[in-house]
Amino acid sequence: MFLLNRLWFGSTTKATGNMDSSIAQGPDDDRPALGQQFAQFGAGCFWSVELAFQRVAGVTKTEVGYSQGLLHNPSYESICSGTTGHSEVVRVQYDPKECSYETLLDAFWVRHDPTTLNRQGNDVGTQYRSGIYYYTPEQEKAARESLEQQQKKLNRKIVTEILPAKKFYRAEEYHQQYLEKGGRFGSKQSSSKGCNDPIRCYG
Repeated sequence: MFLLNRLWFGSTTKATGNMDSSIAQGPDDDRPALGQQFAQFGAGCFWSVELAFQRVAGVTKTEVGYSQGLLHNPSYESICSGTTGHSEVVRVQYDPKECSYETLLDAFWVRHDPTTLNRQGNDVGTQYRSGIYYYTPEQEKAARESLEQQQKKLNRKIVTEILPAKKFYRAEEYHQQYLEKGGRFGSKQSSSKGCNDPIRCYG
């Protein structure tokens, strides 16, 4: 993803979608399946983050996409321009009877470095920022308590933003389950529940 991003980050290319912030900044109005709940996280390149959540028992669906920005119907190219304010996010659908929200938070913290501002490894840009985007007051409370606990373990300040989940724009199909499908090099990675194989970020 870094190689792709280098073509766009910091460029003067203008976003070509509809700059209607009232739509883009509205709440996520999609609905999870009956008996399921949504959670939404940003932790750098969404390819590897999605695979990490796919492996969590009780997670029934994952989608990668764009949220928290100002552009209605953004594309990957537009969010990589650095002008739309979007974050690359994973929307997780989970069964609360089999998976607690706290379990998802644990997976989130382990997957990335929450102390680097707008950066994860070689991926640099506001779209790679660390964020927890909550759907309910209960999720917000759990997220803030979890951040406090994580901060006690680290000697650098956590820069993770905690904000309400906003409209979710599903990313292009080739991004979905990217690593499970083979990634850049055509080498599929397991999404089996409980799998502990190292995640190769780009395939």
